[in-house]
Amino acid sequence: MAMNQRGIDSGTSRSDIGRTDDLDRSRDPDANPDPITGAPGSHPVGAGIGAAAGAAAGAAAGSVIPGPGTVAGAIVGGIVGGTVGGLAGKGVAENINPTAEDAYWRDNYKTRPYYTSDATYDDDYAPAYRYGWESRSRYTGRKFDEVESDLASGWEKAKFKSRLGWEKAKAATRDAWDRVDRPVTSDARRDMR
Repeated sequence: MAMNQRGIDSGTSRSDIGRTDDLDRSRDPDANPDPITGAPGSHPVGAGIGAAAGAAAGAAAGSVIPGPGTVAGAIVGGIVGGTVGGLAGKGVAENINPTAEDAYWRDNYKTRPYYTSDATYDDDYAPAYRYGWESRSRYTGRKFDEVESDLASGWEKAKFKSRLGWEKAKAATRDAWDRVDRPVTSDARRDMR
């Protein structure tokens, strides 16, 4: 089987390009491939959140000065802010490796004080951990306690198949938040994987 540089069988049809199950993750499990192109280093959530925040801030800043240039300033500010914000959001998200986080929690969730044997990793705890590390990049610079009510409100939508109510999921969510929030050196982060 001939493979192209993205690790996809060169005989793959266009309809299969977005499928990540055909990628050989054993070569680079930390690649976090883009689901469409297969390119490594995809962080669509971080980039999207950063772009939205940057666009809003840029548009607001561009529209501060009254006069005929206000609309143009808002448009230019939105474009520039969206671009800068998207890059910043991608940078924050790149510090979080979802594959490594999932592997860590899969190996360690049974040792946590909130673990109960009637809940499974895949169905119950994994969504709570994912919600924690993804939310950390969404609320950059804020503490868990400051956003806990927002997280509680969003849990029903984020929980997928989890049977955990927010009060039980909160501990796992906070655990994942705290793990990615810890300032560590790149060597220490690699060792945690």
